[in-house]
Amino acid sequence: MLTFNRTKYSFWLLTLVLLVLSWGAGISLWWSFGVLMFFLLLCTVGSFVLSLQYFLPVAIKGASNSGAVAISFDDGPLFGKTNEILEVLRQHNVPATFFCIGSRVTQYPEIVQRIHNEGHLIGNHSYSHRSTFGFFSTGKVARELKETDRAIERVIGKLPRFFRPPFGVTNPMIAKATKAGSYTVVGWSIRSFDTVIRNPEKLLKRVSHTVESGDIILFHDYADTMLEILPQCIANIKNKGLDIVRLDVLLNQQGYR
Repeated sequence: MLTFNRTKYSFWLLTLVLLVLSWGAGISLWWSFGVLMFFLLLCTVGSFVLSLQYFLPVAIKGASNSGAVAISFDDGPLFGKTNEILEVLRQHNVPATFFCIGSRVTQYPEIVQRIHNEGHLIGNHSYSHRSTFGFFSTGKVARELKETDRAIERVIGKLPRFFRPPFGVTNPMIAKATKAGSYTVVGWSIRSFDTVIRNPEKLLKRVSHTVESGDIILFHDYADTMLEILPQCIANIKNKGLDIVRLDVLLNQQGYR
């Protein structure tokens, strides 16, 4: 598997060799430039494709023989949205995992308390969820994670272990901050695209028709189309003989510290 550290050291070694050859054998410096461009391209792709695990280990899926899947929701809690999701989950007796934004935890503590009281797992999804999160320093990422931890702990008395990066973006700064904080970084194996797919049938097909044992499904609290198809999605998963469990159960890890 390609990782940042492996490619970084290989890049510096190859660049050194090419520079020596350009000085001693007349090889064009354009070769060094080409290697640099390729390295930067790898880093860019690795930043945005979480499943590559380029910068840090990421839990993408549970065991294929688990007979279960996990449903997760990002970007809540949201008034008038998260409560509707919770009602659907309650009616179908299904647990889920909510990756919460810290500022919204502070704004809607009663919703977070309900999530916890009804047996769902709560994860860290940064405090601000800013579009510039990928450009934060290691220290600033760490502060975002700690602020969210404290906000969640004030409500439920527990510190989350699982962290899902905003937008699925990773880089060396995020890797250092999550490692220092002993977080388990969690991604997904089925990205629903519920924020852009407006056709209920298309969304339902994308999610539940391909689901298999071990899958982690990504939804968002604010997606109206998701809420429309959620009951049928749950039914389809169960009809395949699969259980729906919390992420900590699927990954066989402690969800809180």
